Amino acid sequence: MYKVTISPRWEIASGAAPPLDTSALLGLLRAIDEGGSIAEASRSVGLSYRYAWGLLRDAERIFGHALIASGRGRGTRLTALADKLIWADRRIAARLSPTLESLASELENELGRLVGGAAGAIRLDASHGFAVAAFLKRIGTAGIPIELRYRNSSDAVAALARRECDLAGFHVPLGEYEQQAAARYRQWLSPRTHSLVHLATRTQGLIVAAGNPLGITGLADLARSGVRFVNRQDGSGTRMLLELMLPGAGLSAQQIGGYENTEFTHSAVAAYIASGMADVGVGVQTAAQRFGLGFVPLVRERYFLAAASAALDSPQMRQALDILRSAPLRADIGALAGYDPSDSGTILSLADAFGPALQ
Repeated sequence: MYKVTISPRWEIASGAAPPLDTSALLGLLRAIDEGGSIAEASRSVGLSYRYAWGLLRDAERIFGHALIASGRGRGTRLTALADKLIWADRRIAARLSPTLESLASELENELGRLVGGAAGAIRLDASHGFAVAAFLKRIGTAGIPIELRYRNSSDAVAALARRECDLAGFHVPLGEYEQQAAARYRQWLSPRTHSLVHLATRTQGLIVAAGNPLGITGLADLARSGVRFVNRQDGSGTRMLLELMLPGAGLSAQQIGGYENTEFTHSAVAAYIASGMADVGVGVQTAAQRFGLGFVPLVRERYFLAAASAALDSPQMRQALDILRSAPLRADIGALAGYDPSDSGTILSLADAFGPALQ
């Protein structure tokens, strides 16, 4: 089985000068930020001291501004421009990672079929999430072939109904919005032919700037003057959750500044806020934690993997279920902020999960 990794790469150019590949520059800047020394930073990223200085000077010539500043007793620190470059790279990675990971998975399976005659992979369609990533890592370690397509919850469940995938990830809030949310998926899920595999329970809430400087405490604050919101894309489970919750808060989309600005993952929302381009967005607690941001919890929700009931007895699917129930995966998910793996791997009928909503 082959492992394909695709990473984003970007260049900066100005005028007639050759474009600057930012890969080495960003690694150097991150190391300077962590250690406060160009000499130590260059060693840690495998560059000579002379080459590191040349790289910094080339970049500074392109921008016409300094990337580092030094002061007696304070070591070397990054300027605001260098900080912005690092955050730009994190935003690029957060936004592009679902597309690149899906493409890498597709290439892995094409190579496996062409060269090794590999058995058919489990086809997983799911939104980009931290528990899904933990599951994929464990299933990859076990050598189980899996074909991944990252897509929003509605598209994933619709693909399952068309038999284009074997597992479809989607999430439904617990509490007062559960029945409305579950009913949205009724057009694709059949109690007679589909079952649900519980992956994790997690917390959704408002991701806010570090320290919550605007004092945001709930959805009502989204309509305050000057508050900049970043949304999720139409069709995502998180966007659907927000749309269900807004009427209860007495809000409409038109009252929220930035409602039309969208990102495609929880991490991308967090990166957008961390870079100073927005003040608040809806996402999971893990994304806020990983970007050093604040978090205001709103609702708990369950993340499911829907499947054709008959398919759960296949050998590969049994292996996947064993991984979902395993202690190592539960430990991985339990280490994620706001996630609970207690019921991971539990198989439920639609009626058991939601009662009358999907009967």
